[in-house]
Amino acid sequence: MQRARHVVIHLILGLAVPLLLIWSSIPCQARVYIDITAPYLRKIPTAVPFFKEVGAGNKHKEFAETFANLLAETIDFTGFFKILDRGSFLEDPQQSALMQHTINFKNWTDVGAELLIKGGFEYQEDILKVELRLFDTFGGRLIIGKRYTGHLKDHRRMIRRFSNDLIRRLTGHEGIFNTQIAFVSTAAGHKEIFVADFDGYNPKQFTDTGAITLFPAWSSDGRWLAYTDYGRGKPDLYMKNIKERRGTVTSFKGSNITPSWVPGEFSLAASLSHEGNPSLYLLTGKGKIVKRLTHHWGIDVSPAWSPDGKALAFVSNRSGSPQIYIKDMEDGEVRRLTFQGNYNTAPEWSPRGDYIVYTGLVRDNGTNIYIVSTDGGEPIQLTRDADNNESPTWSPDGSLIAFCSTREGVSRIYVMNANGANQRRLLTLQGEQTDPSWSPRLSGY
Repeated sequence: MQRARHVVIHLILGLAVPLLLIWSSIPCQARVYIDITAPYLRKIPTAVPFFKEVGAGNKHKEFAETFANLLAETIDFTGFFKILDRGSFLEDPQQSALMQHTINFKNWTDVGAELLIKGGFEYQEDILKVELRLFDTFGGRLIIGKRYTGHLKDHRRMIRRFSNDLIRRLTGHEGIFNTQIAFVSTAAGHKEIFVADFDGYNPKQFTDTGAITLFPAWSSDGRWLAYTDYGRGKPDLYMKNIKERRGTVTSFKGSNITPSWVPGEFSLAASLSHEGNPSLYLLTGKGKIVKRLTHHWGIDVSPAWSPDGKALAFVSNRSGSPQIYIKDMEDGEVRRLTFQGNYNTAPEWSPRGDYIVYTGLVRDNGTNIYIVSTDGGEPIQLTRDADNNESPTWSPDGSLIAFCSTREGVSRIYVMNANGANQRRLLTLQGEQTDPSWSPRLSGY
């Protein structure tokens, strides 16, 4: 790469040694390799050989494998890639260079690789330098190249930053590697809210009420979590700043449950019962009622805003059994969305606003995850023959759905592609895990 094309960007990470990123212009024509909106995706065969240690000596062979495995696992999480078996590779990464003109691309096309990711690193005195390059093997072209500098403990962050850049380049969309998932877990002996990275790494307890907490919901800027807390003996609504752990509580008479933040605003909808049957209300971020959103004798819960904030999906039993409805916030019209199933709950809009995912109970078919077009029509069943599956939540790019399932006994958090493929467990903690909620993309993460 020509040094004239390199731009050094200091990434603000709060590190003693800042993580540095060197960006290179892409020497090939812009091309979308992966269409994440396609109903069926063909996984792209991708080779991720062990990283090459550069500099004096070969003192850290374990890092060559660790870094490569982490990168392969990170991009494999998306469901877009088929990671090739390294046993089939025709060249030794320690004997080959990273430069495009030195790569024999036929060695990689012969083993079926359409994409090749090569990595090199240097580690001295706790300073880690990593260079990563993505190649199109059939075109013999460099797609993207990055360099990073930081401490050894920052290696996971480096891999995720590169993965985000890789996904942006291949799909035209931002990645999910700077996101987290909040969920409810009984690992502490009672139901508390935990937060983990998008892939289940580094789970941490967020609340410590000693009671029951439910329904975690992220604000659209990722700075606040709203949830229901039974710490005072009844369901109250809490809005808490994630970093500062400060916030407010809404404790009207009766129940205060199922919060949902308005996109782009410091306000939220929730179900309150202080005036009788549970109805939906619009609240400020400090818990003050702005207005009542639904007026019906039935029970209205589980609000979910459309991405543009112009419509609100919710669950109501006004037709007899719980079904999903949509309210147009401009004209106030309410229409029923779901007609199949005996008990449909937990709606959430896709990030593009074209589908709603929900939990559906069909007699003799158990509880499963479905999606339905926001225009109505036939729902599509995503889970089946796997016991109870509930509480779906979209990734910010709309390519993945997290949910909880009892398919292995106690409830765990799982993730799948938006078409229902590649269902796998996200993490395992003591007790059970339920109510996942996927964060937006987080800055400084």
